[in-house]
Parts: sequence; structure tokens; C-alpha cells
Amino acid sequence: MLVCALSVSAARADDACRFVTIGDATVRAATQAGIALEDGRIVHLAGLNLPDGAQITLPAGTALTLKRLGKAETDRYGRLVAHVFIGADWFQADLLRRGLARVSRVGDMACARALLAEEQIARAGKLGLWAEPVYVMSKAEDPAEVLKSRGRFTLVEGRVLSVRESGGTIYVNFGRRWSEDFTVTIAKRNERAFSAAGLEPKKLSGQRVRIRGWIEERGGPWVEAARPEQIEVLGN
Repeated sequence: MLVCALSVSAARADDACRFVTIGDATVRAATQAGIALEDGRIVHLAGLNLPDGAQITLPAGTALTLKRLGKAETDRYGRLVAHVFIGADWFQADLLRRGLARVSRVGDMACARALLAEEQIARAGKLGLWAEPVYVMSKAEDPAEVLKSRGRFTLVEGRVLSVRESGGTIYVNFGRRWSEDFTVTIAKRNERAFSAAGLEPKKLSGQRVRIRGWIEERGGPWVEAARPEQIEVLGN
């Protein structure tokens, strides 16, 4: 179970993120499905990937403030996707700082950077899930090992060999054998969002990067990057 001591202030969160307040709510129970509210809604924690089987622990009666980025959103299970604040503290940031979650798709690059900084604190300190071998960073140079995480959310590091465009897709290649090596794809229609976030896909060649996403198999291991925060440039 995930038990937290909160630490990141709402003021700091609002400085980084362009939040819109949804409203106040009260916890009825917390389960693997999310945070059940007294009004019957279920909240899914926006921007995070929780470890398999993880369950958030929040006492019944806890008062929350719910916020969102952009338009109101529900996931495919009908859960409200929201950022959660308890008093003045940002719940998502605290989970990351303690190594109890990983950053997933956030929807705003400045906000993503704030959350990635919290994740880095836990990763550097090998806290929480970062102390477990199953969550060790995968290497793009070892596609067979990356494929062992097929169907799971994973972080992969490696050097980009080339970037190619075909039809409506940009291919970020980490090897010469497209049928075997690790590849990241970006839909051409999303290229503008990546460039606006300061990440131009066609300039990634030769860069060492960290990729986060769900591993699929298309010949070799493959990740679809729908948001710029799924790609972190680590340097040449």
C-alpha cells in the first residue's frame, strides 16, 4: 500500500502547471481502481503510472481539492482524471518523490518537468520501486531484454541512431535492424506539439535519450510517443 507524507505545495504546483480547479471532494475509500469519492466518482491520478497491484492509502473523510490540465477528462473506465491536493500539498508529486509512482503522460511540458524532477529524486536515492530490480532502467541496446517488458509501462535509455519519416509517422531508431531493434514512433500530426515543447524529433539523431511508455512488439520492441514528456534528452 502507498502511504505518503505530503511535501510539495499547491503554490509550487500552480507555478509549474496551468491548473484549472474542478472542485472539492471527500474520500470514501481508496482502492486499486483509484480514489472513491463520497459523491460516487472515482478519481484516477493524472500523469502517473503506479506499480502493478499498488493501492493508494487515504483515510475515509480526507478532504481533497481536484484540479485538471486543459479540458475535463475521463478515462476509458469512466474515472475522473485529476491532480489531487490535500490541503496545500500536491499528492502526485509526493508519490513520485518517495518512489511510489512514475511519470506517465502529463499533457503539459512545464508541469511534466516539475513531476520529472520529483521522480529523479527518488530514482537517484533508489527509493521505493527504484530499489527493485524489475524497475531497473532498460537499455535500448538490448532489445531482447526490453521485450521482456512487453505490455508494461517501462523506461528505456539509449542513443538514437537515426530519425526517419514515412507517411504519417516519424521513426526514432535505436538500431539498424528495424525488425529487431528498439524503435519509438511519433505521429506526424503530433510533431508540432513536440517542437513547441522544445523537442524537435528530427534533431534527436545522435542524442542519448530516456523513453517512457508501454512496450509493444512490432518486429522489435516499440513505444508510441504521443506526448513530448515521454522523451527526455540526456545529452550527446
